[in-house]
Amino acid sequence: QVQLVESGGGLVQPGGSLRLSCAASGFTLDYYAIGWFRQAPGKEREGLACISNSRTSTYYLDSVKGRFTISRDNAKNTVYLQMNSLNAEDTAVYYCARGLYGCSGRNPNNYGYWGQGTQVTVSS
Repeated sequence: QVQLVESGGGLVQPGGSLRLSCAASGFTLDYYAIGWFRQAPGKEREGLACISNSRTSTYYLDSVKGRFTISRDNAKNTVYLQMNSLNAEDTAVYYCARGLYGCSGRNPNNYGYWGQGTQVTVSS
C-alpha cells in the first residue's frame, strides 16, 4: 500500500526554521519524483517544489526560492523540505505527493498519492 506521511510541522516564530519530512512506504522511492505543496485556509493548494528521481530540484514558487530547500534520502525513504526565514505568509498545511509523470509542474492534478499533511504556523 502506497503511503506518504508528513511530519515536522509546528509553531515557529517569524524568521525561524523548520524541516519537514515525507516518509514513503509501499513503493520504491528511488524511482519517483516527490513534490511539496501547501494550502492555507481559504486558498488553493499551491506547488512549492519537486525533486526528481535523479535528484534534480525545481522550485515553483518565487516566494520560497532561496529560503526552502528540497532534498531526498532514498536509503531512508524520505524526502525533506528545509524551510528557513519563515514568515506569516508561510502558514499553511504542507503536503507531499508522488509525481505521476516525474516532476510535472505545480499543478496538483499531476501528482497522486498524497500524505495527510502537517500544519506549519508562523507566529510570534
